Amino acid sequence: MVDGFGACRAKHMVSLGTGVLVPHVVAAVRRRYAIESTPLSVSDQHASPVMCSVHHQAFLHVLLQHTDSKMAAYVYTSLKLHIDPEKFYVEALDSNELMIIDRVSYEITLVENKGQIPPSAITRTIFGIMGVVRLIASPYLIVITKVSKVGDVEHHPIWRVEDTQVIPYTRSSDHLNDQQKQANHDYLRMIEEVLRQNGYYFSSTYDLTHTQQRLNNTSAEFLTFPLYERADQRFVWNGHLLREFTSQPELHRFILPILHGYVIVRQCHVNQRPFKLVVISRRCCYRAGVRYYMRGADFEGHTANYVETEQIMDYEGNRGSFVQTRGSVPLHWSQRPNLKYKPTPIISTALKQQDGFQRHFDSQIVLYGRQINVNLLDQKGFENKLVRAYEDAVKNYQSDNIRIESFDFHRECRALQWHRLSLLMDRLAEDQAKMGYYLCRSDGSVARLQEAVFRTNCIDCLDRTNVVQSMIARRSLQSQLQEVGILSLGERLEDHTGFEFIYKNLWADNADALAKQYAGTGALKTDYTRTGRRTISGLLMDGYNSAIRYMKNNFYDGFRQDAIDLFVGNYIVDEAECINKPCPLQQPRSVRYTVLPFFLLIALSMCFICLLIPAADWSLQLLYVLFWGMASITTLAVVYYNGIEFVDKPKLTQAKAKKE
Repeated sequence: MVDGFGACRAKHMVSLGTGVLVPHVVAAVRRRYAIESTPLSVSDQHASPVMCSVHHQAFLHVLLQHTDSKMAAYVYTSLKLHIDPEKFYVEALDSNELMIIDRVSYEITLVENKGQIPPSAITRTIFGIMGVVRLIASPYLIVITKVSKVGDVEHHPIWRVEDTQVIPYTRSSDHLNDQQKQANHDYLRMIEEVLRQNGYYFSSTYDLTHTQQRLNNTSAEFLTFPLYERADQRFVWNGHLLREFTSQPELHRFILPILHGYVIVRQCHVNQRPFKLVVISRRCCYRAGVRYYMRGADFEGHTANYVETEQIMDYEGNRGSFVQTRGSVPLHWSQRPNLKYKPTPIISTALKQQDGFQRHFDSQIVLYGRQINVNLLDQKGFENKLVRAYEDAVKNYQSDNIRIESFDFHRECRALQWHRLSLLMDRLAEDQAKMGYYLCRSDGSVARLQEAVFRTNCIDCLDRTNVVQSMIARRSLQSQLQEVGILSLGERLEDHTGFEFIYKNLWADNADALAKQYAGTGALKTDYTRTGRRTISGLLMDGYNSAIRYMKNNFYDGFRQDAIDLFVGNYIVDEAECINKPCPLQQPRSVRYTVLPFFLLIALSMCFICLLIPAADWSLQLLYVLFWGMASITTLAVVYYNGIEFVDKPKLTQAKAKKE
């Protein structure tokens, strides 16, 4: 039986995006009301929708007036960590609450601070708790020890994590054998590797994981939920680390959701009128990974390198927002490194391509509305197979809510003809005009809603994607500034050189940050994003970054992929590893992995020695040079042919490369 307030609640619930409730929001609302809602009187149970709305607003007014401190939607970030041999004491400086973590039983309790902290405890200032990870030796507490302020969004401060500390529960590792100690050390290195990656952000009072439009379209009660409970779990990178806290709702003031990606806030002036420009890029944690080891879509429709990027304009209380997404081609395909500069993509023939594709776009349409897929892949060479498969999948989807616009970026812009990107922008102009943008007036009224989204991709969803997204976002911003009166009709942003410099560098910095997180280096083609043209220095920097990418992708990314899998919970460490269960980190390498590189080093050394040291008989010297030169070339060819055995491969969840 549904009570009157239940009927009201159903009426009041609205979508986060385009008319359909997001499942985790529905679950959060149900959890909240299951605890706190009370039935109205019998006469209220049959009230009309209008009366129901009146009752609802009255209850909301009372609820917000009398909400106690535990109900407020903010998280403690002014904290002291007191480390005792037996317990961790986390003291909230702006409250009398004290969280106690037992280092022996692992029990977590919340109590009133009545002087329980031992005077001998070591005290450190921290700014939040990222969570707890369980390794072989013990659990480890991860705390934020240094932050820097990025700026404010709607008067809420946004912080970037600058440094962290990983603290073991156990005081000694003497209970481990030598193999366990080595494995635990390797796992700990992985966690520290992920934490060293730049790009972790949080706010203790603002929900960074939702767009302006989604936040506006939720109920007022939803905005009072604890930050973690109402966060979009796609973008909470420490969700796995927080699981020991989220099982205890009373700890919600200590549960800090962390966003991974990029956030930048800039004060700008156009026509002597100041406004704030914000770019927030939210990386999804569901199919997280590195460049070549994470491609395509999984069975649930999550795609690699999926990023939601929101551009926010704030002028005298008028807030405009424009959202774009990027993500790997949503098919089952792989591109494992094998020492080649560009490994050939392999499209799976064993898996049902349309299932994952449909799940991906079903969820995207619910979240964002109509999908305009801007496909920047090459339409010749090995990328063309993906283009054809992608276009066929869109055709088979049979829906007016999705269309694909393919544009061969490299062919159209060859020989530095970057002006030809205007051809793509012209093709997208009608779609962009129809989709609009979100605009909320200073009085709180919503003037416009964004009703569709551009989903852009190239092979990596980095360099080409960055260029096109920045151009699309500029056109949207120009329309917003015209609507709020900063620009006159027909006036172009490109004519304001001071602003253009800020805008281009803002988007280029966003591109660099996302590229470093996925590919290991800054983005390519950022000279165009920064200056509007390609330069010689930009081409040289692209060459340097490409070389660094090659080295990292082939000889380091297996470790990085394992580190991410461990951090987000794709792999769970078993305490019995190296005792009665094998540790995946201790996999033996083939003999060729050691012998061939060693022989190659000897052959190359001998070749140079023969060249540098003169011999009495020049013909004999030439013979030696030819012999060791041929030995070097032959060994190098064997290594290259068996390249997949010499790259750094993941050892945890992706230990075996798929063979079609």
